[in-house]
Amino acid sequence: MARHDFDPATVTPDGRPPAKARLFEGTADGPYRGSVNGESIGAQVTVLTYGNDEPGVGPKLHVHPYDEVFVIQQGRARFFVGDLVLDAEAGETVLGPAGLPHRFVNLGPGRLQTLDIHMSPRWIQADLE
Repeated sequence: MARHDFDPATVTPDGRPPAKARLFEGTADGPYRGSVNGESIGAQVTVLTYGNDEPGVGPKLHVHPYDEVFVIQQGRARFFVGDLVLDAEAGETVLGPAGLPHRFVNLGPGRLQTLDIHMSPRWIQADLE
């Protein structure tokens, strides 16, 4: 599907160079495989990768001063966002709004793998559990 949402002639590059950073090593242990702070590559978002193979397991309840978007890449998860409970599966996204405590767990069977996008140039978090 072709998209033409804006006129490219109206955009001027802001002078930042292209950049790259390693998000994770394929051999890393544990659920958090890695993160890239946006400020390290000149971006306004921070990216984390999370995964586990154990149903019922996930990050502790926590909160951020910015929005977080979860992209479920593999498996199924149950998200607890404020007072709301949302089940999501591979191919779906979930929003954790700024200031709203949230956590999630692997629903199984099998692996849960997420890509977590923090709408901040660096990862800022307060654990509540």
